[in-house]
Amino acid sequence: MIAFVFVVSYIRYLCPLPCQVIFMKVDYIIVGFGLSGLSIAEHLDNIGKTFMVYDNPLYSSSRVAGGVFNPVVLKRFTAPWNIETFVDKAIPFYKNLAIKLGDENLVIDQPVLRRFNSIEEQNKWFEACDKPILKSFLSDVLWNYKENELNVPFKLGEVTNTGRIDLNNLLDSYILSLEQKNAYKKEKFQYDELERDNDSIKYKGVESSHIIFAEGHKVVENPYFNPLPVLGNKGEYIVIKSPKLKMDFIFKSSVFIIPLGNHLYKVGATFDRDDKSLNTTTKALEEIKEKLSKVLNAEYEIIDQVAGIRPTVGDRKPIIGRHFEFSNLYVFNGMGSRGILTAPLSAQWLIDFIEFEKQINPLVDVARFYKKL
Repeated sequence: MIAFVFVVSYIRYLCPLPCQVIFMKVDYIIVGFGLSGLSIAEHLDNIGKTFMVYDNPLYSSSRVAGGVFNPVVLKRFTAPWNIETFVDKAIPFYKNLAIKLGDENLVIDQPVLRRFNSIEEQNKWFEACDKPILKSFLSDVLWNYKENELNVPFKLGEVTNTGRIDLNNLLDSYILSLEQKNAYKKEKFQYDELERDNDSIKYKGVESSHIIFAEGHKVVENPYFNPLPVLGNKGEYIVIKSPKLKMDFIFKSSVFIIPLGNHLYKVGATFDRDDKSLNTTTKALEEIKEKLSKVLNAEYEIIDQVAGIRPTVGDRKPIIGRHFEFSNLYVFNGMGSRGILTAPLSAQWLIDFIEFEKQINPLVDVARFYKKL
């Protein structure tokens, strides 16, 4: 122990603070590990790049989200930007990842069924089915639901290419694989301990060529990227137990009802642009219960309530790319409420930009906000 202290002291004499003692060299540092950080890590791993992840799971909105992948805006029967390309990349990405992690149950194929509130709304569904961009996602064959547990006055519209990802188990399984490679640290990132120059990044004994910030809403605390217009949108879910409700599909009305197995269902979510805390609220609970009362006839017990902050952007597009001044700092953010579908391809775009000098689509490039930085 005395010899170790002497060696460290001698190194510091030769290289006084703030120069750091380097114990590990990697190609990348990744800050944040929700679905965004996971997507970055997997793309880097696939091309043989090394990395270290710093993660504070408390602030991961991915762990709170419902886990539904759904390509259609079901309030208006419209398609989000670039959704076909995102879906083509995302679904194989997660299924291959589940195989790699040894648990194919991490990805569950399930239809999303939309409850109609009127004949007029049902007719609008058929109009949407005829639109070229929606033909592959909306079925023109409606479901008849005759069970008494759900209040379904009309037929149900089926969305295809949908399902659910077991997000917590997916993230935990991937973290376990990272820990086995000494590539994961569960700790809050300290920006003031970051040292950078044109050639390298140094942080707590780790040296890398690049650093990617995939922090979600916590980017507001990042001194390099906090001017970006990432809007925190709080969402809350409840988990209920209802033994009489036997449902093997995802039900969408004014709320989602998502089957989790063992008679458990996740119900939500709310939207709150003002509250940025992670505390659950009575207001959100009452809002969900009121909406649930209009569609669920079966008795239920509330098991849990969770809250998270979604990283959304006004133009509803991701924010990816290089810092306007520091060439080895990058941001990966703004995946929003459809992060499950947008994150895999967006991550590939960023890695292709860094490693292979492929241009980022200007619609998602952080450069569109350079004036704010």
